[in-house]
Amino acid sequence: MRVSALACVSTVLSGAVVFAGMQGPRELTLADVLQRAAAYVAEFEVRLSSIVAEEAYVQDWSSVGPKGKTFARRELRSDLVLMKPASAESWAEFRDVFEVDGRVIRPRDGRLEQVLRERAGAASMGVGTILAESARFNLGDVDRNVNTPLFALRFLEAGNQSRFRFARRAGAGPTPTASTAGPADTVFQVSTEVWVIDYDEVRSGTLVRTARRKDQPAHGRFWIEPATGRVLASELVLDDRTVRATIEVSFQSEPLLNMLVPVAMRERCEGKKTGSIVEGRATYGRFRRLEP
Repeated sequence: MRVSALACVSTVLSGAVVFAGMQGPRELTLADVLQRAAAYVAEFEVRLSSIVAEEAYVQDWSSVGPKGKTFARRELRSDLVLMKPASAESWAEFRDVFEVDGRVIRPRDGRLEQVLRERAGAASMGVGTILAESARFNLGDVDRNVNTPLFALRFLEAGNQSRFRFARRAGAGPTPTASTAGPADTVFQVSTEVWVIDYDEVRSGTLVRTARRKDQPAHGRFWIEPATGRVLASELVLDDRTVRATIEVSFQSEPLLNMLVPVAMRERCEGKKTGSIVEGRATYGRFRRLEP
């Protein structure tokens, strides 16, 4: 699991006068688009916090040991919700697994809604507790807790953007109404321009840490609609001496909610020392609003 200005010239032609100094709309800059993306993510997080999604998540793990190559698969079904603990500055995703490999592990109906309705109890949960619970059923020997579809959006929050170096990928903006390739060769249809923006985390005290609490700088890409700041896809890459992880997410419009929502996530984690590989594929549906 980075201005030109148009000037009008005064002239007289067939009695019509065009006044000097009139200009077309200012061309957007990267700073403009990042500011719009920050505002979009802030509103997106608040709106999505009242919505539960059902996640179907398949993880495959292959490894090579003394007895040869082994393979294992795990299939998870979960409820997924975005929540913000009282002591935290950022949002965190809570994955509440209710089925593992076809086996029901807890009653499902209304459980998550009840937990979240008890706002005092939900708010008292720390981010570490939420992440640990969300990663409890992960398969494989690669320790990870960022394999959730919205984690990378934290990098676009206004308070976190200064941690990163952003750059628009040259020549990446398609013409209007064109198809553009997103992560994992996902192709989405858009009716407007899309910017592909690379990012690299450059400040110490990174948002992702290793198991030993050392910095783990992130890099990757966002596919952003510059006119609105909407994020259509994200890519998160973590790479050090022991592991390389890539997490890619695609977003699509959900008409019933009148907003973009995550619809697919793909991950690949490679243990460089162990030779093990974890590949995951998740899809999201059955979006529903939390009952008051």
